Amino acid sequence: MSGVVNIGDISTIPTTSAEVPSEAPTVRWLTETEERAWRSLQLMQMRLTALLARDLSTHSGLSYQDYAVLVALTDRPDGRMRLFQLGNQLGWEKSRLSHQVSRMVQRGLVEKMKCGSDRRGAFVSVTCAGRREIGAAAPSHLEAVRRLFVDRLTPAQLACLSEIAEVVLAAVADEESRSGAYTEE
Repeated sequence: MSGVVNIGDISTIPTTSAEVPSEAPTVRWLTETEERAWRSLQLMQMRLTALLARDLSTHSGLSYQDYAVLVALTDRPDGRMRLFQLGNQLGWEKSRLSHQVSRMVQRGLVEKMKCGSDRRGAFVSVTCAGRREIGAAAPSHLEAVRRLFVDRLTPAQLACLSEIAEVVLAAVADEESRSGAYTEE
């Protein structure tokens, strides 16, 4: 199929009414257009993440997760964040974040420090080694992001995608706020 991907390959939606239990509540099934958009988004995100992760590990000593943590920290003027804030920004569960930060501490990329104002809290701070690693990895990673994503889209498409992402992320933040997700440590 020369580069064309069948987005139906990731479906878990019943295709006939016989596959839906009779006691099932009424479901607002996606229209064809909605389903195409949703599946395309999922597939694009999974495939891009996998390819960018492979590219990053090939050209640096960093995993995709290492890079995400280092970007979040180096975007801050002081290079540090409370652990719960980092988890919130990355959308990671507490145990996933804890394991990732522990691995990065062992490799000297970040350090974890107790919070003076909250005995239960901790800060994560990027180290000089972490800054060097992300500085060395960024050019190749950004070139891959350009090659696979940015350069494939027009400025209008990028603006539209940004607007769509902001609307959806605002809804996600509202949902997280109502559910109590990502509260302080």
